[in-house]
Amino acid sequence: MTYQNILVLGGTGFVGQCLVDHLAAQGRRVCVPTRRRERGRELLVLPSVEVIEADIGDPATLRALLAGRDAVINLVGILHDTGQAPRPGMSAGTPAAGRYGPAFAAVHVDLPRRLVEACRQQAVQRLLHVSALGASADGPSAYLRSKADGERMVRDAPALAATVFRPSVVFGSGDHFLNLFATLAAWLPILLIGRPQARMQPVWVRDLAGAMATALDARATFGQAYEICGPTIYTLRDLVQFAARAAGHPRPVLGLPDSLAYLMAGAFELLPGPTLLSRDNLRSLTLDSVASVQPYEPAPELAMHPSPLEPEAALFLAGMHPRTRYAGFRVKARR
Repeated sequence: MTYQNILVLGGTGFVGQCLVDHLAAQGRRVCVPTRRRERGRELLVLPSVEVIEADIGDPATLRALLAGRDAVINLVGILHDTGQAPRPGMSAGTPAAGRYGPAFAAVHVDLPRRLVEACRQQAVQRLLHVSALGASADGPSAYLRSKADGERMVRDAPALAATVFRPSVVFGSGDHFLNLFATLAAWLPILLIGRPQARMQPVWVRDLAGAMATALDARATFGQAYEICGPTIYTLRDLVQFAARAAGHPRPVLGLPDSLAYLMAGAFELLPGPTLLSRDNLRSLTLDSVASVQPYEPAPELAMHPSPLEPEAALFLAGMHPRTRYAGFRVKARR
């Protein structure tokens, strides 16, 4: 393996923990910075993984973290912004002005820009970057526009062997998608959703992690951007119904007209705590999150064989309700 000393940004997140586990199983040394070390407690048992407290938003800290590394992987991303106002000091001529708010700008654009500069200063030439399927400079949502601007920072960097991944919705144990709807179904008699006909092509988190780990040393992936999807297209309604049913709480799913869906999302934005749904999320759903070419065939250099959603998701969703655990065990026994 050419790249054996890896810095993983966002390594304590849902995708990050799966990827770090995969890299460690390959015998690579991995450093995972985080603001709070307890977030990475599940990674501490891995002998080749170091979890340290650090603020990657600080340029000097980022440079220090990159010292002596062979490669860096950026998984950092957020789904919700704090508003659409430009950041203080941002002029109307800057790319982000009026395109997205301060949180998206800081996480999706500023961090990749600082990371590229730090790689140049520390002579780190290999970078893997996770963007999003549908990311576009003229995308319908601030999320997709900010993801596109961050991706451009990476792809335009000179003398950097970068690979960009554009996944559809990622599912797996601990995800914030299927698990969210399964949890809501346990408490609500009916599930109200916006954009019920939005189409998605969910990819299993282990398939994404495996593709990224394979790409790390594959020279054919240098300078490339890959759509990462599962084998099947679903509507949002299909996925919500499946999650509720697999968790043992089948519920009717009612699709809302856009006017009511945006009102509901606006109300969620005002509630304290984590945002369940934002108006920007609904704008993202106006664009299908599916591969541009169907049927989807992963690039051969990724050595990826997409797993179907139902058998994998049944395993973790079944554990959410006693009546469905046996079904999950049966699925696992057939593997």
